[in-house]
Amino acid sequence: MSTATESAGARLVLNIYIGLFVLYLFLPLAVMSAAAFNSFDYPSVTQWQGFTLKWFVALAHDQRLLQGLVNSVLVALGVIAVSIPAGLSGALILTRLGQRSGTVLYSVLVSPVLTPGIILGISSLIFWREFGVPGGLFVAVMAQSSFIASYAMLLFLARLQRQDRTLEEAALDLGASHMLMFRRITLPFLAPTCFTASVVAFLQSFENYNTTVFAIGGEWTLVTEIASRLRFGLSPVINVVGVIFVALTLIASIAYVLLKKKPKT
Repeated sequence: MSTATESAGARLVLNIYIGLFVLYLFLPLAVMSAAAFNSFDYPSVTQWQGFTLKWFVALAHDQRLLQGLVNSVLVALGVIAVSIPAGLSGALILTRLGQRSGTVLYSVLVSPVLTPGIILGISSLIFWREFGVPGGLFVAVMAQSSFIASYAMLLFLARLQRQDRTLEEAALDLGASHMLMFRRITLPFLAPTCFTASVVAFLQSFENYNTTVFAIGGEWTLVTEIASRLRFGLSPVINVVGVIFVALTLIASIAYVLLKKKPKT
């Protein structure tokens, strides 16, 4: 068998694999999206009873889901406000410590990422109850921040490892205070990572269930409300929520690609 034939066969196998992989990823989304427009009361595409938008109208009148969406956004914003400064502080401390001390502290600060979300949620609920704070949005923010801050710290660490420290030393030698040096040199250098870490923190918080369900108390987020409803059966309204988020993701992705391709002036 010639080399050209072997190469063509390898490409064919690769293309088949990629096609099956893409089908595996997107076929469930396509079925879910189609079921959101089916007038049948059960989310199905095999029992098609006609095109309808009534489930979108039903979502607009579903107060618990809408309030859950608001709560999810509030919690995610709170997580950003807590985890970004905490992650940045941890990254700055680690980059300034010696190798031995930094290794020990690094293990401690990264450990929440390896801790099950259930443990984080329950421990946060018990901890804050000792201070008279019941489960709710605040406890959910603190519980999620306990591990999301570690993700932010890892992003900042990766950025700080590429920083030219001589610029900070030169600023201090010229009489700048540590705060002025941080504001004028370090923070602008970390600005892109601040944005990236904020996006990661928002997404991690918005989709989190394991930690949130134990810390949220009598409140609820969009994810916990959807999970609680699934115990009693599927609803096309849930499919509508999925369709909306898929559409928003596609719009954001297309906008990002177009902005990256836009020529810089």
